[in-house]
Amino acid sequence: MIFNVFAVFVGGGLGAALRYLTSVFCTRLIPFALPVSTFCVNFIGSFILGITFAIFLQKFPENSSLKIAVIVGFCGGLTTFSTFSFELFEMLKNGNYILAVFYSLLSIVFCLLAVFLGIKLGKCF
Repeated sequence: MIFNVFAVFVGGGLGAALRYLTSVFCTRLIPFALPVSTFCVNFIGSFILGITFAIFLQKFPENSSLKIAVIVGFCGGLTTFSTFSFELFEMLKNGNYILAVFYSLLSIVFCLLAVFLGIKLGKCF
């Protein structure tokens, strides 16, 4: 149990650090109306979650600390539903209704697609 908590702690820290670096990188390189960095980390995290889930389901079906570190820790630290929700709130508050709907649908569809593709790819290993 204590090792699993440590695994989540380490994975979450790495995921959160990568989320921050992605935000810095995207803000500097991509001047766009949509919150690109949140979209990117949610898409990448969804894909990593899918591929990791499939690999562990096939190769390591027991509940291992590495699986917990990657899925709960890293993907949980990397992705951010709270930021996604706040950005949507800001769009709606500022009257950007079409952009908010577009961003919501884009995020949901692409992140579901990323999980699906990750699982399909993970089953190949």
